[in-house]
Amino acid sequence: MNRKLICGPMATISHPAFRILVEQFGGCDEYFNEMINAGSLLNAGPFEKYYIDPTPVPEKVVWQLTGHDIEKMVPAARQLLSLPGLGLDLNMGCSAPDVYKTGAGIGWMTRPIEETRQMVSEVGKEVNFYNKEHPETPKRFSVKLRLGDEDFTDEGFFSFCDMLVENGAKLLTLHPRTKKEKLSRPPRYSYCQALCDRYKGDGVEIYLNGNVKDLASAEYALKTCPDISGIMISRASVQKPWIFSQIRAEKNKEIKVDMEKVCYDYIRNIEQYQPKEFYKTRLQRFFTYFCMNFQFAHYAQTQFVNAAEKGIDELKDAIREYFEKCPDDRTKVIKN
Repeated sequence: MNRKLICGPMATISHPAFRILVEQFGGCDEYFNEMINAGSLLNAGPFEKYYIDPTPVPEKVVWQLTGHDIEKMVPAARQLLSLPGLGLDLNMGCSAPDVYKTGAGIGWMTRPIEETRQMVSEVGKEVNFYNKEHPETPKRFSVKLRLGDEDFTDEGFFSFCDMLVENGAKLLTLHPRTKKEKLSRPPRYSYCQALCDRYKGDGVEIYLNGNVKDLASAEYALKTCPDISGIMISRASVQKPWIFSQIRAEKNKEIKVDMEKVCYDYIRNIEQYQPKEFYKTRLQRFFTYFCMNFQFAHYAQTQFVNAAEKGIDELKDAIREYFEKCPDDRTKVIKN
């Protein structure tokens, strides 16, 4: 696999504790941080420092910004540009109702185009200003987006992308589904290749996002979109933190994973890099996906998630008890 592999932004997951775990298995090329709300960042609440911690690989982190207010997006972008990292990404793809109904996320694709153009233009100018002042450490300006609302048209979608590029975006990450399309519907990869063709020679990179969960699906995505610069993997990386190394590994090369150790390592990372107020949600979200590796996945999910509700000691007890009952799940052998 000769394309960049990127860990996608995920709420309650894309933080130092998870990046450390992925790095234990060889890591990936870039880590998009979970969405940072512009208003919350500017208000400097007690938890914001945890959202902007670039540990353990600052040089691989991309800061993703969300919000609905232009007046807040611009100074928030300025603040994020001052941090270590590869660059700044605008989220225009989140389709969670509580996000887009405020005008954030994919809301930027459905509101009047001039409002979105103004925001992108002003944030783009901030990036340009930073790069002129810091030519030795320039930051990339990018946008993560979807196809748009259910009534999107090709003309409208490509015109929207042109607007992003005209205002300085050097990377577009496309999750080729509409606002309401579920993950069960195959993503329309052809739009990723169409963007590659459209901006060929313009210095604009295209990342593909959606449904890549192993080597076979990564190869299929690349076969469908041969000119993409990278593949972003999100949920599958939570279930399989080794997925990036697995995709890059030689054919038939085995990776042996001590699954019990992974569980304890992640808990330790959470304790070190997250506030106690975040323990429950971060642990429950991780184990909801990670337990899919086990023979008795639903049972493990139920036990671990319920235990995390009570506390870390209870979660550790649940993990120990599970592997005592199911010792065959303790070591997992992964092969391409």
